[in-house]
Order: sequence, then structure tokens, then C-alpha cells
Amino acid sequence: QVQLEESGGGLVQAGGSLRLSCVASGRTSNRAFSEAAMSWFRQAPGKEREFVAGIDRSGGTFYADSVKGRFTISRDNAKNTVALQMTSLKPDDSAVYYCAKTRRVAFFANINYLSSENSYETWGQGTQVTVSS
Repeated sequence: QVQLEESGGGLVQAGGSLRLSCVASGRTSNRAFSEAAMSWFRQAPGKEREFVAGIDRSGGTFYADSVKGRFTISRDNAKNTVALQMTSLKPDDSAVYYCAKTRRVAFFANINYLSSENSYETWGQGTQVTVSS
């Protein structure tokens, strides 16, 4: 079974940057990771978890409107990692950020699929991001 572990969260001032990383581990992690789409979600206190960014097997990327132009998702299949580079951070970006892995999927995905929590079979524990004003 594959496990996901996030890192890189912390406290940053508005306008600053952070880079989140997520590494997949487990006996079948290499193949499972490369055959899946990966995404980042976030959940702020009192709010529902929401889609932030996703990347499919082809390397195609998808973003929530609220982070377009500020966040960049990337993946390295050789290292079983997915990263989220966050720039121009705002206090509204404060949340717990979760990494998630889909089941084995087609080479190309779409945002409707990636933005649905039901598409994911594995979730990390989350990493806290706090942006001060």
C-alpha cells in the first residue's frame, strides 16, 4: 500500500513563497505513483476541503481559479514526488494542505475528475501553511 507524506509547510508573510513536497512510499510506490494523477487540496478552519492543483500522468496541470498564476504543481516520477510551489501568498491561502493520489488512471485527465475528492484513494496527513498579513 502506498503512503503519502507532505512537508514544507510553515509560517510566511503575505507576498512570500513556500514550496510543499509530497513523497510516496510503500512496496509498490514506483508503479502506483507513475500510473496515478496527483493533486493538492487544502482545508481552512471552518471550511470544506477544496481542490488547489492537480497534475495528470502526461504532466498536464490544472489549477483552481484562486491560485492560477501564483501556484505551480510539478511531479518527478523517478523520485515519487509531487511539489507545489506557492508564490505571492495571501492570508486566504492559510490552510492545511493535503497531497492526494488517484487510482490508476488514463494518461490524460481533466479538472472535473481531478477536483473531485472521490477520485482519490490515498491522502497524506497534511501540512499547515499560515500566511500572516
